Amino acid sequence: MGRPQYFQYYDSPLGKILLVATDYGLSGAWFEGQKYYAENFNTEAQRAKSEYVGLAEEWLDAYFQGMEPDFQVPIDLSGTPFRVAVWEELYKVPWGESVSYGLLGARVAMRLKRSYSLTRPTAQAVAHNPVSIIVPCHRVLGRNGELTGYAGGLERKRFLLRLERIHFDPTS
Repeated sequence: MGRPQYFQYYDSPLGKILLVATDYGLSGAWFEGQKYYAENFNTEAQRAKSEYVGLAEEWLDAYFQGMEPDFQVPIDLSGTPFRVAVWEELYKVPWGESVSYGLLGARVAMRLKRSYSLTRPTAQAVAHNPVSIIVPCHRVLGRNGELTGYAGGLERKRFLLRLERIHFDPTS
């Protein structure tokens, strides 16, 4: 059955976000209606505010006010070892900075001691990121700064990038 989960909804400027946590950290943050919505959500979860859901709400409050939150929300990522490695590398991309899929794939390859490109599988793992915004998949751009897919939708990605003042190709 897995770990017990707790959830709440957060009203953001971009729509409702489902926040899900275990006893170990935040395990999910999805925009309502996004692709891969609530992939690891246990339908028997309790609607209750946990410590980690509360921290995520505080973090998102600061974030949506245009401030870089001064603390990290502990996360509890669940997925294949490869996907977790991608999400952990993604978690390291700093506020206000972006990374290309190629560079992120190279970092994952180095971490996993692989000598070949992992760009495509990395992009697929990014698309399935279960903790939107806090694990910043919106900071991943195409090779020349162009916008590419975002499970929450490109309009939301544009908003998030502008909020952090990250430069991207506005024609994409």
